[in-house]
Amino acid sequence: MATPSRQYHNLALTGFMGAGKTTVGYFLAEILQFELIDTDKVIEEQQGRRVSEIFAEQGEPAFRAMESKLVVDLGHRRDLIIATGGGLVLDPTNRANLRDTSLVACLWASAETIFERVRHQTHRPLLRGPDPLGRIRHLLESRSPIYREADLLVGVDFRNPPDTARYIAEAFLNARKASPPG
Repeated sequence: MATPSRQYHNLALTGFMGAGKTTVGYFLAEILQFELIDTDKVIEEQQGRRVSEIFAEQGEPAFRAMESKLVVDLGHRRDLIIATGGGLVLDPTNRANLRDTSLVACLWASAETIFERVRHQTHRPLLRGPDPLGRIRHLLESRSPIYREADLLVGVDFRNPPDTARYIAEAFLNARKASPPG
C-alpha cells in the first residue's frame, strides 16, 4: 500500500487492456470530482489517429515515447484520474513518474475475463494473431511483476465498476490523509 512519505495529487489506474481502467475512471472522477485523463485517447487526439494506426505506421516504440512524454506532462497537474494504456507501466521511468504524484491502483482481471471483454474489438494491436487468449495469458504473466508494484491491486473479475471505484476512492482518500502536505 501507499507510503506516508509520498504526496498524492492524482490517482493513476494501471492494468491490462480490458481491465476497465477507463470505465472505473469515469466513476472515480465523479466520486472525487477529478478530471479523467485516458492516456490512449489523449494521444489519439494529439496524433489525429487511433492507437492501432500509430502502432502500424510508426511502431510500438514511437507510441511508447508518446506515452512517456504525456506521463511527464500530467505530473505537473493536480486532481486527475489517469487511466493508462495497458503497456504504459512497462517503462520503469513511467512507473516512477506516476508514483511521484499519484496513488497507483492496478485493476487486475483474469485472462479469461479480459478475453471476453476485448475479443470483438478490432482496434487492439497486441491481440492480432491466431491465439489471442494465449497471447493475453502470456502478456499477463510477463507483466504481472510490474503490475504488482502498484500501491493497490484490485481484482475486478467479480466486482462491478461502481464498486471498484468506491473501493479505490476510499483507499485514495485514506492515503491522501496519511501523506504529508504538499
